[in-house]
Amino acid sequence: MNEAFHHIRKAYIDAITGNITLGGSAVPIYNHVPSSADTPFIKVYSYLQDEIDQNNSTFITECITRFEPVVSYFGENGGEYQLNQIVDGILSIVRTRNNVDLTAEGFNVITTTLERIKYFPAEYENGATYFRCLLDISNRIEKI
Repeated sequence: MNEAFHHIRKAYIDAITGNITLGGSAVPIYNHVPSSADTPFIKVYSYLQDEIDQNNSTFITECITRFEPVVSYFGENGGEYQLNQIVDGILSIVRTRNNVDLTAEGFNVITTTLERIKYFPAEYENGATYFRCLLDISNRIEKI
């Protein structure tokens, strides 16, 4: 069976790139965040793949893609609301029905489901506060 993870991740990165803005600027999207990256940014990576159904003619897998947006600020100049805006933008793009077409790669995306959204605040000695979110989107994918 072919691995569908990289196809779904690429489709999501392509769909999001340039389409989520904060303060009038596009939020950068990374698969691997460079050490020189400034916040805000969104990291997108493959999280889990399980085979959930198999028979003589088809294989169906569940692929969970994780989106990890991060914002930071000093003092009173930002916060969780900015992160909420980014998460809302991600969901408005990826949580639409039939938004990912992988037929050219030999896959059919059957369902798209929001698995979880979890927020994490963290404060650092330098006075910066970071907010990040783990947002998991599950796709059931059939090999065609």
